[in-house]
Order: sequence, then structure tokens, then C-alpha cells
Amino acid sequence: MLLSIVVPVFNEEESLPELWKLLSAVLKENYDNWEMIFVDDGSNDGSAAFLEKLAHKEPRVRPVYFRRNFGQHAAVMAGFAETKGDVVVTLDADLQNPPSEIPKLVAKVLEGFDVVAGKRMGRQDSLLRRWPSLLMNHLISSLTGVKLNDYGCMLRAYRKDVIECLLKYGQRSVYIPAFTSWIGTKVIEVEVGHEGRKHGTSRYGMLKLLRQCFDLVTAYTLLPIQIISIAGAFFAVFGTLLAGYLMSFRFYFGTTST
Repeated sequence: MLLSIVVPVFNEEESLPELWKLLSAVLKENYDNWEMIFVDDGSNDGSAAFLEKLAHKEPRVRPVYFRRNFGQHAAVMAGFAETKGDVVVTLDADLQNPPSEIPKLVAKVLEGFDVVAGKRMGRQDSLLRRWPSLLMNHLISSLTGVKLNDYGCMLRAYRKDVIECLLKYGQRSVYIPAFTSWIGTKVIEVEVGHEGRKHGTSRYGMLKLLRQCFDLVTAYTLLPIQIISIAGAFFAVFGTLLAGYLMSFRFYFGTTST
């Protein structure tokens, strides 16, 4: 089995050395065949330089570089396109996803699951991050019909054929967990640890959550079209009745002269 690790990176210069140390230790201890795909999403710090040096030292590390910031979804999809593994694991570069949890997720894929999603236990984010996430989890579960507790966790494992399906059909879907659930994969959620951010601050604000909410509603349900159709029909009927009333009023009573 070849294991692929995909890590989107944006201005994580301070976190990358420790992440590499932890990741490489876990992989070398548990797996013979592995590769790492780091996708630098237009970082303007020293992230790209670190990845370039790392790739020269470790041939199983393959960086991908974006000229500008395209967002996490684009970075993950670019990483997927470079993977060759039978199982693909994604995680953030900010050290909040413990690499030590990877074997737990991979074991579940080998048991027969298509997607293994992490459920963050003892989450270290602030209330301003957790409450919007709870709302998003409820929305996604309602739209996809798959009841997961933590759609926002980046620590996930995928079977190879799911990745192939994502690359073929999921390029426009900005929410990968929702898409994989929507296409009918066998999904399970496992508890994983969660660490506080050691360097920098989160770049995942309320505006991004609102944009994701809009994308989800428009991508996975006909509700917006149905609402617009009903509203259009209502105004059409109302306009027809009003026009009939005005014509009848003028026919029977004429116009008021001044």
C-alpha cells in the first residue's frame, strides 16, 4: 500500500519544521511506502523556501507551488491531482491536526470505508470559531443526509477511487466532505485529538463561513431555484389579477376627469 499525505500550506513557515518532524516520524514508524504532497498556496513568507529545501533532502516530498493564493479547496485539489497512493490523508499545516492520529484513520479505510472523517475532541478553538462551525455542520448534514459531527476537520482519509471521482467531478465543489457524502460513499467518523494553534492566527473567518454556506445551498439543493420559481409565479398571478382589476374598474367607471 502506498500512502499519500496532502498538506495545504499558506504562510506556515514557523509550523513547517515541527510538522515535518512529527509527520516523518509517524510515517517512517508505520509505513514502508509513502509520499507527501505539500501545496504552497501563494505564501509570502518562507514556506516555499523551506519546502524546496525539504524536497531536495527527501525525494518522497513533492511540493506544488501556486503563484498566488487560491484558497484551501484549490490547494487540496491540486494535491489530490499529484497523489499516487492507494489511501490519501489530508491535514492542515498549522499543527492543530496531530499526525499521530493518521494510522487510526488509515486503518478504517483498510477495513472497507471510503472516507474516514476526523471528529475533533477537546477542540482548542474559540467560541467564535466553534459556534459557526456547529451551524455549518447542521446545514451540511441536512443537505447531504449524512450525519457527521465535524465537517470542518481537515484530518481525513480517502480511498483512491474517491479521489479519482473528486478529480473528475468535484472541481467546482468547494466543500469536499459534502461532495464525498453526496456521491454516496461509505463514510465513518472517528474521534481525533485537536491542538491549539502554536504559531500565527487562524485565517478562517466569518466571511469564509458565510461564503461556504452560500456555496453549499446553491450546490447541493434546488431550494434557491424553487424559492425563485414560487416567488415568480406569485408575482405573475398577482400582476395578472391587478391588471384585470384595473381594466374592469376603467371599463365600468371610466377615468376620473379633473
